[in-house]
Amino acid sequence: MNIGLSSIQEKKLNSNDDYLMNIQKLDDELAGYFSTALAVDENLTRQLVSFQANKQRAHYRWYKYKEAFSHSLIEYLITKYKINKGKVLDPFAGAGTTLFTCSEFGYDADGIELLPVGQKIIDANILVRSGYKKKIIDRLTYWNSEKIWNKEGDTKDFEVLRITQGAYPKDTELKIKRYLYDIEQENAEVREILLFALLCVLESISFTRKDGQYLRWDYRSGRRNGKNTFDKGSIFSFDEAITKKFGEILFDISSMNPNSDLFSLIESNSGPGTVKIIKDSCLEVLPSIRARKYSGIITSPPYCNRYDYTRTYALEHAILGITESELLSLRQAMLSCTVENKEKELGALNANWTRALDICDHQKLLQEILNYLDYKKERKELNNSGIARMVRGYFYEMACVLQECHRILKKHGYMFMVNDNVRYAGASISVDLILSKIAEDLGFNIKHILVLAQGKGNSSQQMGKHGRENLRKCVYVWQKEE
Repeated sequence: MNIGLSSIQEKKLNSNDDYLMNIQKLDDELAGYFSTALAVDENLTRQLVSFQANKQRAHYRWYKYKEAFSHSLIEYLITKYKINKGKVLDPFAGAGTTLFTCSEFGYDADGIELLPVGQKIIDANILVRSGYKKKIIDRLTYWNSEKIWNKEGDTKDFEVLRITQGAYPKDTELKIKRYLYDIEQENAEVREILLFALLCVLESISFTRKDGQYLRWDYRSGRRNGKNTFDKGSIFSFDEAITKKFGEILFDISSMNPNSDLFSLIESNSGPGTVKIIKDSCLEVLPSIRARKYSGIITSPPYCNRYDYTRTYALEHAILGITESELLSLRQAMLSCTVENKEKELGALNANWTRALDICDHQKLLQEILNYLDYKKERKELNNSGIARMVRGYFYEMACVLQECHRILKKHGYMFMVNDNVRYAGASISVDLILSKIAEDLGFNIKHILVLAQGKGNSSQQMGKHGRENLRKCVYVWQKEE
């Protein structure tokens, strides 16, 4: 005799199906609405919209900022869409790829960046493109030959966070402390470059590897009482890693490298544009920017993927002196993209955002997804109860960002954004369609949603429970027409 489902189980199954079917129906309707904008662009590859295409490019290769897109992507967008000359903004500046590429093309570029690691990368790159270049070359050459951190001397301690405890072999940790003390004897500009060089090598000399939303620990660290079998491969010595980085920087900024003059191909008679970094959250900064200031906005915000960049870059933040409490503050100030983000009082932050919030309240696909996630949360069927709050916060906060971006763009100004779609509890979330509809309701013309031919997969957890589904990775192209 076949045993059927209990009435409770049957009701649960039907409720799940009802939600998912309705989400799919609304998604199909929105995809149909944007059918003329959605288009596969064969010129866009995963390498182009990630750090991969920067690995061999002078200057951009120094620090492996995994969330970055490439110089070549910015070059492609600028060339294809002919952004009017003027000033460009990246509200999530990261490692500054938008800023320095646009500067090469003669645009002035402003970036807003919250995380200290990104700020330091941008600061260092501004310096090596400045009048301090010769002094920096002289002192890096000296440090590369003398290796003064190997001499007996004083040390300077650095911050140790709970998630960075025991991150380095003992000999490496001692050399880091000597290095930190010794660089204090240099002038401010050289010290910035030496500190930056250290940040560039921390992962390679540690027991850790950046892996999605956390640091993954090598078995040699001794963590987990010998139960950890992960092998990250080579763990470089301090001397090997730092001298190699010095050599790379020196080669790229000196006449030894035929590509060292980044601005030789500038299509502007006025030379390179200026680069400016604003060190804060874009939710705080954007409302203070005057209207119609920028000719273009090029960015990639944090994705709605649970990645906690304060943890991913914990080694760097510890070296920079960020404490546990400061790390928590940074995490909350970030755009909601991790389950630990608490709800932000957006109306209190800016009373003018009622329009963006109202648009979200009436976005049918978004609201059905949020209802479904709340439903799953109530039944304790989410693998983390914070997912529902995170997804809600992500879209509402992004809507406020988009409202400000529309306000500060000039007439005919373009906004380009790289983003991924995501999946939670079996529900595929078309971030591209939802954000594009919000942007349209705010006044943007949705010119294109450029889709990569190669989509992205799902987490092993999602595939195990709900099967595999290909998710779109896109570059959005929106224009302000009024």
